Amino acid sequence: MSIFARLFARKPDPREALRPLWNAVVAEARRPLWYADGGVADTVTGRFDMVCAVLATVLLRMERDAGLERESVMLTELFVRDMDGQLREFGVGDVIVGKRVGKLVGAMGGRLGAYRSGLAGDDAELAETVRRNITLLDSADTALIANGLRALATRLDMTADPALLAGEIAA
Repeated sequence: MSIFARLFARKPDPREALRPLWNAVVAEARRPLWYADGGVADTVTGRFDMVCAVLATVLLRMERDAGLERESVMLTELFVRDMDGQLREFGVGDVIVGKRVGKLVGAMGGRLGAYRSGLAGDDAELAETVRRNITLLDSADTALIANGLRALATRLDMTADPALLAGEIAA
């Protein structure tokens, strides 16, 4: 390899090591249970809400382990990158993308706090958190969604750090 090739070679993006975990977050958020049984609106907004709910649950698991701080930041950066890409696919122009991504990140931050409180509280508090933070159909079952998020949190707690980072969440 020439000196120029070594000097100008692209270094691998360290965030890509967390791609399997990001993919697991998205796969969990897309489970039919949330929509068909729970009554989450199967819309762009409803799907975004579920990604935020699942991502918040994962980030809360990661924040309890000081050794995962860097990885939780990189996972959040993958979220931002994906939201940026999604907006561009919807045809949002370059000038506006930054503002919209900023709003989405702000929404994610607010939901992280809401789910931190909701998951620490009782079932009624978590169901209320779901009601306030997820776009729901009239027939929604907030208790079912809350129970699903609590079960996810339990599964995440049972998942060892290396498995979590690899996107292998305990069943």
